[in-house]
Amino acid sequence: MTGSAENEPRLPFTSTTGGVMTEEAGAVTGELELLCRPAAGYLHVEVRYAGAEEWYTVSGSPVRVRGNSDDTPGRIARHLRTPGPVVDGNERPVTLEGFDRT
Repeated sequence: MTGSAENEPRLPFTSTTGGVMTEEAGAVTGELELLCRPAAGYLHVEVRYAGAEEWYTVSGSPVRVRGNSDDTPGRIARHLRTPGPVVDGNERPVTLEGFDRT
């Protein structure tokens, strides 16, 4: 996703070895920024390489928001920093599929 995000809060984080799976670019790894854009009860979740211009939609986005949404971006960031499953000795990228949305 390439929309304007200049005035929206961003959370910097470092991915694990497997990275974060995105719709546009596949797995992205390293120093990343997280952006959660609210839209009618959901958060559209995007990441980009720190300091880059182009944003990528995280697989499994949008995330439904229920109740107090203040901590949802923090919970998403913690989830994306959690290592993915290891398959044949390789860590898989993390997605938001199955993310606890309550």
